[in-house]
This record gives sequence, C-alpha cells and structure tokens, in this order.
Amino acid sequence: MTDAARPLQTPQSNSLLCSLLPVLQLSPRYVQEHLQLGAGNFLPSNLQVNELACGAVAAAALSAADLRQAQTVTVEPAQVSVAFRNDQLQTIDGEHAAVFKSHSGFFQTKDGWVRLHGNYPHHRQRLLEALGLPDACPREQLADTLKQWRAIDVEETVTAAKGIAVKVRDTAQWQQSEQAQQAADVPLLSIDNIARQTPIPPGSQQGRPRVLDLTRVIAGPVATRTLAYLGCDVLRIDNPAMPELPVQHVDTGADKRSALLDLREPEALHRLHELLSTADVLVTGYRPQALAAFGLDSATLARTYPHLIHATLSAWTFAGPWRDRRGFDSIVQAATGIGMLESADGATPGALPAQALDHATGYLLAAGILRALKWRSEQGGTWRVQAHLLATANWLLASGAATDKGISLADVSPWQLRQPSPSGIVIQSLPAFAIDSHARFSQVGGLWGSDDPSWRTD
Repeated sequence: MTDAARPLQTPQSNSLLCSLLPVLQLSPRYVQEHLQLGAGNFLPSNLQVNELACGAVAAAALSAADLRQAQTVTVEPAQVSVAFRNDQLQTIDGEHAAVFKSHSGFFQTKDGWVRLHGNYPHHRQRLLEALGLPDACPREQLADTLKQWRAIDVEETVTAAKGIAVKVRDTAQWQQSEQAQQAADVPLLSIDNIARQTPIPPGSQQGRPRVLDLTRVIAGPVATRTLAYLGCDVLRIDNPAMPELPVQHVDTGADKRSALLDLREPEALHRLHELLSTADVLVTGYRPQALAAFGLDSATLARTYPHLIHATLSAWTFAGPWRDRRGFDSIVQAATGIGMLESADGATPGALPAQALDHATGYLLAAGILRALKWRSEQGGTWRVQAHLLATANWLLASGAATDKGISLADVSPWQLRQPSPSGIVIQSLPAFAIDSHARFSQVGGLWGSDDPSWRTD
C-alpha cells in the first residue's frame, strides 16, 4: 500500500498520547508534523488496548525523533500488535515456545480464582513449597490442591514465601483495596530533575549513549531494546545464578549485549561501578531494597553519579502496602479486575490479547529516558524516570470499554523478519515503529550472558 493510499489517523485521536504531551513537553504541532499514525485495531479486547499500545509506542517514537532530529516516525497498529504479541508469535528454528509454563495461569479455589506465576524455576519452587507440594508436582495435582484453599489465603501464603500469586478480583473489589487507593494518583510516567545545578556532562551531545540494563522479563527489556534499536550502546547485566529463559532473552534482546556479574563478589561489584562511572543511563527493575545493598538505590546513585539518568519500573508502584511485592503483567491484570473484564462468560477470568501492560510500560519508560537524555544535554541535572505496570493498568481501566473491539491479523508475516542468529533461525517482530528510513533491528538472537561486561569501543 502506498503512503497516499494508506489510511491514517490524526495524532490527536490517540487519548493516551495526548495526555502524555505535557509530560514529554512536545507540542501538538510537533506531533502533527512528525508522526504518521496508521488506522486499525488488531489487538482484540473489551478494553482500549490498541489505544494504549499505539499511544505508548508513539510517545517513544516522537521522543526519539526529537532527540535525533528525525523527520518522520511511523506507527502502524498492525506492526504494533505483532510487536506486542511477539512472545506468542516468535519462532526459533521453526519452534514456538510456550509463553507460560505449566504452573502458571488461572486456577480455581474453593471460593474463586487465583492467578499464579511459576515460569522461573525459583518462583515455581517457592510456590510449591508454600502450598506444601513436592517439587515434581504436576499441574493437575496443583489444581486439585488449590480447590481446597481460599483465594486470599493462597495469595497471602505464597506472597509471604516470596512466590507470586494473586487473588482474581473484579474492578470493584480492587478499587476498595488499600493498594488501589494509595496508588491511584501515581502518574503514568514521571520525568524529574532532582538536582538542577549539576553541570551538563562533557560530550553529552555526541556519540552513542551508554545504557546499563538491570532489568528482566518484558517491560524493562522492551524499554532498553527500544534504546538499542535507536543506536544506544545497551549492556544488560544479569546474575549468573538466575538465568533468563532463553526464548525470553531472544524476544527482548535485539541489538543489545548481555553480560554476567555476581554483585555479591567484590570484583564484580567494582566492575559494575566502573561501568556506571561512564554510563549515561541506568535502567533498573528490581525492588529498591535489593538494589540498596549494592549502592544502586536512587539516593546513593545521585550522590555518586550525578550525571546518570536513573530509570526505574515496578509492578505495583512505590506507593501502598504492595510496593515491595513481586509482580508481572499477568498478575497485575488478575488483581486489578482486567481479567474479569476480559472474561468470555462472566465467570472464568480472561486476559488481554498481549502482555500489553508490560509492553506499553516499556515504551513509556523509553520515552521518558529519551526526553531525559535530551534535557540533560541542554540543562544538565540529575534525572529520574519512573513507570509502573499498575499505573498503566489504571489508565486502561479509567479509559473504559472499547467501542472498536478489534480483530486479529490473519497473516502476521509482513510485520516480521527472519534472520540467522547464534540462537538459530529467528522469526520475530520488526521494531514497533519506524524512524525515517530505519525500521529493522541490526542483530537478533544473541546468547544470554555471552558478552564481556564492557562498553563498545566504536
């Protein structure tokens, strides 16, 4: 389809993007001049998931355009839908991998439903131990056991054991909770300069920004993958004792490098701080108390590395009694009432067509980082960027029912690339947006932990 024939929306038609323009300090005129926003909805849902997805991607794309002085960014809903569903659609050597393991998902209890997350071995182990089940417990035995429990007891028992489980609530039940009330006013995205007198870093307007990535799973890695796609030198650091799921790493690892450091070892911690001394951005997705032990909490970073942009994300925000709880997109959906709103029969919980809270929050965080890079180069300062899955869920719930429920793409192949890689032949989504003529990842399928913990020399 030619540009002239391709249906477009007016940028002002996306309510999420419009609500973010004051935060991003982008004018409606700038958006009108630089954004091509396609028409269509390919994320079928009872909620405004397409609005959320396209708005978050457009926010990141426009922030990139302003930083790079690009002329045009293109956001096509079909492409966005494939990018958001890449974990479902991606193949490696022709094989699909299950998105959720057997001990994850919805389970009935004696008085309702719970949603469990046991994809990672340590979460699965904590879950089963909390419920008094053996490590070799099959899904069927887990399901039978849970029917003897109350949903709230499962949530509290597994959470106390540092596992991940949540009672499925409807929206009314969630809104009555203390967590919902205390986190209600947390903004969708915040970008703050906490030390305005910090000088502009030398050379901050030239060369590729250096981004240290201390995130896992989807939201954080989506943010840093976006930065890598745009030319940043992104180095992901993981603990060798906590391997990432290989298909998860391939899903979100394009254009990045991956190294391993056990921060409990003095030499490794020293190396991390050497990297931080010349980094532009640190992105973290771990709980604050876990980072403080290594001098990576926000207050210490501001004192030690005042030029560093520190971007953080969380599941439940930093407000309320759940602020230190572990959480994932699927868990936030279930707790907040989204699962029941997506129910097909009004009784059995459902889910969004993609892990849209994760992906949208990742693009929002990337947008905030790109604006902070721009403003730091102009003003100096010590910048903090925050985004949260719960704040994203709050926006989606507040936006109400979708008037256009959308349709699934019959053929996703036009929006995918096929590329040989160290992991095998990878077929996965193209980037969610195009910037000028740039619309492909340079490298995909890198191996987890296969790089040196050092910055590129180019």
